[in-house]
Amino acid sequence: MMKKLILMIAVLFSASIVFVSCRETKTETKEVTKEVRVETNESKGAIERAGEKVDSEVNEEIDKAIDKIGDDN
Repeated sequence: MMKKLILMIAVLFSASIVFVSCRETKTETKEVTKEVRVETNESKGAIERAGEKVDSEVNEEIDKAIDKIGDDN
């Protein structure tokens, strides 16, 4: 009687392992990348305006220096 009980438990345990281990779990992962462009109604910032003003003044000084040196061509 004891042998049959142990044998029966072993068979049930083996059968449960077979059914559980054969399952395939399938997981899908999706990666979503989203680019967002934010536009504002404001005009150029103070730093940008100051930078453009400095650039124009520097360009004028460079032009004056080139005119003073002369063109060798």
